[in-house]
Amino acid sequence: MSGSHLPGAPVRLRPATGQDADFLADVLLEAFNWDGARHTSAEMLRMPHIAHYVTGWPRAGDFGVVAEDDTGRPIGAVWARTFPADDPGYGHVAPDVPELTLGVLPGHRGRGVGSALLDALVETAARSSVDLLSLSVEDGNPAVRLYAARGFTVVGREGESDTMLLRLAGPTPERPEV
Repeated sequence: MSGSHLPGAPVRLRPATGQDADFLADVLLEAFNWDGARHTSAEMLRMPHIAHYVTGWPRAGDFGVVAEDDTGRPIGAVWARTFPADDPGYGHVAPDVPELTLGVLPGHRGRGVGSALLDALVETAARSSVDLLSLSVEDGNPAVRLYAARGFTVVGREGESDTMLLRLAGPTPERPEV
């Protein structure tokens, strides 16, 4: 995936690095404010149950993908990290199941960037022998269609959000059946 381009679009995908921490915080804000401004970045980063999605990025086991426009400016990202049972994320399934966060900056949505990011993250997870990915999606968020189309299924409900899970198990060229 290193430096891959989206077909027909001047967008490049690359692995997320420690230098992307501030951008991931920006994307986290977009993900939480998908339906309008509910939090500011400063407020969000003061709330441990939200800030833990980006605090200390990257930790051991974290992985992610950043989309850049043709000038090299980041326009979207997706990343996954695990959370302990005593500090779960919104889409927590188990401490060994990475939970993903995905967001695309306004002005770049609806162009396939989110789909490409999600596909690249799933590919990265599969190559890393990750068997499951989880996420949380609020009622009314149109991203639910993308997640369902990629095979995520609802496995739980918390408040006004569904917890969705993708099973990656199964043989692939990188992960032969044992």
